[in-house]
Amino acid sequence: MSSGKTPRYNRYSGGAAIASTATIPSSPSSPSADSGNGSRMEASFAPTFSAAGAKAEGSSTYKQHRRTPSSSSTLTYSPRDDDDGMPPIGTPRRSDSAISVRSLHSESNMSLRSTFSLHEEEEDTQEPQVFAEQPSVKLCCQLCCNVFKDPVITTCGHTFCRRCALTSDKCPVDAAKLTVVVNNIAVAEQIGELFIHCKYGCRAVVAGKPGAYEVDPLGCPFTIKLSTRKEHEASCDYRPVRCPNNPSCPPLLTMNLEAHLKECEHIKCPHSKYGCTFIGNQDTYETHLEVCKFEGLKEFLQQTDDRFHEMQLTLAQKDQDIAFLRSMLGKLSEKLDQLEKNLELKFDVLDENQSKLSEDLMEFRRDASMLNDELSHINARLNMGILGSYDPQQIFKCKGTFVGHQGPVWCLCVYSTGDLLFSGSSDKTIKVMATLISPFLYTCYFCLLTPVSKEIQTTSTYNPVWDIQTLQKVNTIRAHDNPVCTLVSSHNMLFSGSLKAIKVWDIVGTELKLKKELTGLNHWVRALVASQNHLYSGSYQTIKIWDIRSLECVHVLQTSGGSVYSIAVTNHHIVCGTYENLIHVWDIESKEQVRTLTGHVGTVYALAVISTPDQTKVFSASYDRSLRVWSMDNMICTQTLLRHQGSVTALAVSRGRLFSGAVDSTVKVWTC
Repeated sequence: MSSGKTPRYNRYSGGAAIASTATIPSSPSSPSADSGNGSRMEASFAPTFSAAGAKAEGSSTYKQHRRTPSSSSTLTYSPRDDDDGMPPIGTPRRSDSAISVRSLHSESNMSLRSTFSLHEEEEDTQEPQVFAEQPSVKLCCQLCCNVFKDPVITTCGHTFCRRCALTSDKCPVDAAKLTVVVNNIAVAEQIGELFIHCKYGCRAVVAGKPGAYEVDPLGCPFTIKLSTRKEHEASCDYRPVRCPNNPSCPPLLTMNLEAHLKECEHIKCPHSKYGCTFIGNQDTYETHLEVCKFEGLKEFLQQTDDRFHEMQLTLAQKDQDIAFLRSMLGKLSEKLDQLEKNLELKFDVLDENQSKLSEDLMEFRRDASMLNDELSHINARLNMGILGSYDPQQIFKCKGTFVGHQGPVWCLCVYSTGDLLFSGSSDKTIKVMATLISPFLYTCYFCLLTPVSKEIQTTSTYNPVWDIQTLQKVNTIRAHDNPVCTLVSSHNMLFSGSLKAIKVWDIVGTELKLKKELTGLNHWVRALVASQNHLYSGSYQTIKIWDIRSLECVHVLQTSGGSVYSIAVTNHHIVCGTYENLIHVWDIESKEQVRTLTGHVGTVYALAVISTPDQTKVFSASYDRSLRVWSMDNMICTQTLLRHQGSVTALAVSRGRLFSGAVDSTVKVWTC
């Protein structure tokens, strides 16, 4: 380091730079060595430690540097002399103060507060730290000039003690604002590997600064890793303890406790708590137990103690219960007060709402009057032909509601003669509301169906077959590996739609025999319609037209608006409803899209057609709870039907009547 420059800490780079250690002048290696000779030491301070007492470096968490007489060393150390408390005359001692403080670098502005002695400034500990070797300058905080305590990296890239970083405003190196980013684990591990003297082998410097420590030659001779000091010091033989018999006995070391207990004159009788006044040594203690009047009653006394202890525990538990009940009573009282306040507020809000409802009702009546005027105006324009032909006889009204289902109605089907209506619900029942459909009824994805009163469990991947004459299930076919979404029959064949597949089944009596599987579909097949000699299938933004006789795809219609949920075919148009609320219309001959009908605000789940010689109407059912009536002559919505309380999911047409099933568990009948 060049002269006159302040040492700069390396920014964090994996800790490699911080791992280096500084080489510093050593203390004398023998009594005759000159303290200023500038010789260097490797790993120890005077007095030299016996190599026999030290474990190999890296093989132990601490070095046992016990000082013992050795022919290989001119420095010796004898155990503590209990007579005069001093080492034998002629035995070199370490200096009475810690090794003198030296600047870690002559050009550095940093200094340690005491040589190898760093006073912990944390409020929760004041334990001494006397290092066995000079710590590297790179392991010292530039703010407190001590070895890092809980090192952290700040936003400026330097490392400081956590406490210093939190209590200082600016970095001493580049004056940047200090903000803790992350713990510097690499530095913390290096500091944990430093060797320090056991705190029971250190003493405060008499004439030094407060908090400065030095090695005590009469204390614990071991050096240990900083990271394992607590483990060693908890079992250190030099740890001070008190006599368990009498606190007034002189302070003892752990190594001397056992000998003291053999000679202690303050041993009390184990029954002293019952009134025995004996105090003596170990010999008289054993003699006393033979004549102690409480010794013969010790079992009874122990039982009494146990019962007394149980009563104390019970009493403490009761006290806790009482305290808990009191706290609960207080909370209940507070809650009651809060409920009273809330009730008063709700009454006030109710009064305000009542007045607002009255105002809203008056406004609604005004709006209804304006709406009636507008409808009259629209009817007048319709009659004049401005918006197309208008026939008052074609206004559809709800004429009845079938109830009885306990769950959403997902599918409707009518018999070709139009005498019976079948409704399938998620309540696992089929309701029969008219006459028969065909020799057999086939159930599909949403319909977990049963006969009228006898429940039979099915799953969505199976096709149960029912005899309509007897309303009994006669067969069950596992149609697909995935749920079946739609079914349609034509030309004595059944078509079932599922994930990316349509299966074609020959109907032979009560049996279904797989004829072919139509593939090449990009998503769930949710809609199937058979018209004349063609099958129309709807999947994701695609309608495929299949020749029923050859079972080959003859045309593909591309659309938008997500998956196709419904398809209807008229004499002149192909109509489909999509996930994104749209209805697309194609010319059936040219296969060109001619119109996109808007108006619904939810998925168009179902489409149905009523054709007369004069006009064709398409009915659409949506997630938005409405049905819309579309005139295919001018592609406009002529009526919106709003009677269901849930999404409308299914439509069926019979003899000019429209049937609609919805999530509100009802089936409604609409007629002109």
